Amino acid sequence: MTFKYAVFLSICLLAGSVAGSQQDNKTIQIDIHRLLNARPVTTVTEGKLQSWITGIDGGGKGDGYLTSAAAKLNGDNNAHALPDNPLIPANSSHPAVLLHYGNGDKGNQTRNVAGIDSFSFDVPHKKYSGLYLSLTSSEGPSQLHVTLIYSGVGESKDFTLPDYYNDIPESDPNLSYAVHNLAKWGPGDKMTESDHHNIDVLNIHPDPNRVLKKVIVSKAQTGYLVFWAATGVVE
Repeated sequence: MTFKYAVFLSICLLAGSVAGSQQDNKTIQIDIHRLLNARPVTTVTEGKLQSWITGIDGGGKGDGYLTSAAAKLNGDNNAHALPDNPLIPANSSHPAVLLHYGNGDKGNQTRNVAGIDSFSFDVPHKKYSGLYLSLTSSEGPSQLHVTLIYSGVGESKDFTLPDYYNDIPESDPNLSYAVHNLAKWGPGDKMTESDHHNIDVLNIHPDPNRVLKKVIVSKAQTGYLVFWAATGVVE
């Protein structure tokens, strides 16, 4: 874990007064800071809006999200905005998930991927009962090819991530919500739609009997992908 990421995580945990059920010793927030290349969330920094730069739609030129504090400062009262605390509580579908935005930040928050591309990240070498990727796809669904690298062997899986406007069936075995029913804002932080947008969570179901070392995510041509976070639950 990098020093920058450790400080960021500590601040989030203190700010959120996180209960053990939300952030226990089996949940690992994977350090993906080296991958971050985009800023799709407007935050409040030094009492002013620090606006999104590369959005979640339109190939990065479209809309972004605002934190609740940013929406209030922007005059959008009672908006469906992102929570100010980026540590999303655990629920029956996923563990506590730490997104990479925060009021007071100025840097990149996500990995944005257009067209055919891939990225990878290492994980602490452990056995995982679940590995959860927080993602959005705009301009339609994104077809994802995920390769899990264990000690001495690899495993590949294919997933379809729906467009972030689409709701997820409650019975879906892989997908759930990190944040549901969000508004979105265009350039100049002008609200363009008041609700119905999501950040999804995809469980890629690692083999709990093998030590996982690395994850590679490859994206097909269609869809515009935003990678927000990776969270593991260890055995």
